[in-house]
Amino acid sequence: MKRFRYSLETVLHYKNQVLDNLKAEHAAAMERVNRKEEEIRSLEGRLGGFQKGFDAAKVKGAPIETFRLYDMCISGAEKQIDGEKERLALLQQRESEKKEQVLVARVDTSRYEKLKERRLAEYHTALGKDEERFAEEFITRSMVRTERREERVR
Repeated sequence: MKRFRYSLETVLHYKNQVLDNLKAEHAAAMERVNRKEEEIRSLEGRLGGFQKGFDAAKVKGAPIETFRLYDMCISGAEKQIDGEKERLALLQQRESEKKEQVLVARVDTSRYEKLKERRLAEYHTALGKDEERFAEEFITRSMVRTERREERVR
């Protein structure tokens, strides 16, 4: 019997490549989200520093220019944080889309793998039947030969 050959092997290979590429793109999107979250935490830490400085200036008493400077720094940092949070939401949306694409590709690839497994099982079943038929033919031929020999001897 012929060796097992899956006729859709090239399609399965292609689907696996697509899945691997989508996984890499999803990982890159996750990395961008993580970096943006880290950037926001850093900006929030900077904002906290401005607020502490403002509170310290209020306790000590400082000129109005210092208060205005702290107020401008705080509002600027808050605007920057808000802008970065909007960018983060966009990055998270893109990451979510990539995740969905990976799931769809995984299901698609899985279909071809299951089909390959099913066809391989069918191949093994057919191979077992062929071996069984061969063994039966061998035994039958051996018995016929033995009977013929016995008839000649008589």
